[in-house]
Amino acid sequence: MRFGQTGLFVIILTVSQVAAAGVVTTKHNLSVSGPGSIRASQESQVCIFCHTPHNSQPSAPLWNRQDPGVSYTPYNSSTTNATIGQPTGTSVLCLSCHDGTIALGKVLSRSIPISMQGGVTTMPTGSTRLGTDLSDDHPISFTYTPSLVSQRNGELEQPSNLTGAVKLDSNNQLQCTSCHDPHNNNNGKFLVKSNKGGALCETCHTKPTWNQASHNTSNKGWDGGGTDPWPNSSWTTVSDNACQNCHMPHNAGSGERLLNYASEEANCLACHNGHVAQKNIASEFNKSSTHPIENYTGVHVPNENAVVNSRHVECFDCHDPHAAKAGGGNPAGPLTNVRGVTINGGEIKPINNEYQLCLRCHGDSSGKPAAPTQRVFTETNVRLEFNTSKPSYHPVAGTGKNPNVPSLQNGLNTSSIIKCTDCHNNNSGPKAGGSGPNGPHGSTFPQLLERQYLKQDPTAESASAYALCYKCHNRNSILGNQSFPRHNFHITGQGGMGGGGMGGGLSTPCNVCHDPHASDFARLINFDTSVVSPSSSGILQFNSTGTFAGQCYLSCHGKNHNPCTYGGGGAGGCMMGGGGGGGGGGM
Repeated sequence: MRFGQTGLFVIILTVSQVAAAGVVTTKHNLSVSGPGSIRASQESQVCIFCHTPHNSQPSAPLWNRQDPGVSYTPYNSSTTNATIGQPTGTSVLCLSCHDGTIALGKVLSRSIPISMQGGVTTMPTGSTRLGTDLSDDHPISFTYTPSLVSQRNGELEQPSNLTGAVKLDSNNQLQCTSCHDPHNNNNGKFLVKSNKGGALCETCHTKPTWNQASHNTSNKGWDGGGTDPWPNSSWTTVSDNACQNCHMPHNAGSGERLLNYASEEANCLACHNGHVAQKNIASEFNKSSTHPIENYTGVHVPNENAVVNSRHVECFDCHDPHAAKAGGGNPAGPLTNVRGVTINGGEIKPINNEYQLCLRCHGDSSGKPAAPTQRVFTETNVRLEFNTSKPSYHPVAGTGKNPNVPSLQNGLNTSSIIKCTDCHNNNSGPKAGGSGPNGPHGSTFPQLLERQYLKQDPTAESASAYALCYKCHNRNSILGNQSFPRHNFHITGQGGMGGGGMGGGLSTPCNVCHDPHASDFARLINFDTSVVSPSSSGILQFNSTGTFAGQCYLSCHGKNHNPCTYGGGGAGGCMMGGGGGGGGGGM
């Protein structure tokens, strides 16, 4: 028995010597010989600041410090499934220095605190002083169970697999010492393993889409312009920094989700400003028409409803930073693994069409702004507008209803499907012939339009005035009246109207007659009611009567159409009725 006690003492002494040898060259050596700026005035013992062989705290390992005895504010998040309470176990021991409430030199084995150089008492203000508010620090002292893993849908490693450098304590709780070894600083910040490439984080966190994400694979580096976006100067690429491109495990800028900056978009724009990522997204938000990400902070949460009821927009509403990657497709690349709403109003993840993402805010959400043009049928719910049960719509959610569209540019036909970003996009992006970033971040044109689309009545017709329309619809075909015999007259205001008609007219914008989204009339006819009013019989409508044929009941620019009838493959005139005047011509 005596031998056994001696043997036990030898084992403890050996472990202590090894630990002491490791800690001597680190900042945790608070003795007078310590290498850090915080050290004792005279005390030469190294281990005494944490350990004592006698009269220690009941907590292992022979702790020489008091329990802080304070109440902490633990980490909390709307997306966490763990039960996080007050610190326990070794985390309490770490906090006896790092919360800044107890003097560094106040140890149980000394009646008088050990004096420190420079008059330092508690942990100085800085990144290592966590305070008692731990809401901006990685959660600790929670029980890590298989049940918790199952609730995270495969985004956490099973606790039984944490047998390497990262370990749980004897109560299966994650503690400070799961990530930090206080005696060994070989990996920096006393980490139990390097976090280069997110290796430490990925020991527990297993995002299914992370392996292919650009934030995990990109070898882009910082060009030295602006502010250094990364906390570790020795990690020089996006893939090196991995998780820490956006997250900070201690003293984070935001509490929930431990983001580097409290302003959500700042976490993205720190790199997407042309100094790391090739394209300068940040500058796009300085344009006159944007998705106003700067107007909201702390509103977006990852588990919010697919339909956004508390109206906001953040980068994270459209992009999953754990999945987004370079490349195109519909809806791959930057839109990989995002949620959306189907044309019938159901939730979908991941989306399989770009418009489904747009419908999160521009569909059934409340608080939408008024329609930019007041029409016969005014609808601000884009989901209802593009529903394929409508009489006419631009083919976003399905092919269009009109089988005869002779004006379509090469590459498009009546079976083609277009995307929201074919119209709403960066005016200086690749789709507009520029070199800027793709996507509806910002535009110099209203409603985030990619090209100019003038709506003021009258507007002189030109290729630039209706550049957005002419992107898909051939200008020569429109002005040549291939689908409507009075297209040229309406939009240029030139020429007579045949048979003693109206003579010259005003140059009427496309927007006065056509709704660029959809209509309850055929052929996207949905009159701008600030310009067009009911006919003399009180009717304001359009009736399709066949291929390239129809009737308009309206009053426009002082001319009464009651109805105006046209038809026949680009030929024929408009017959006035009900006092409209002019037997052989008109609009």
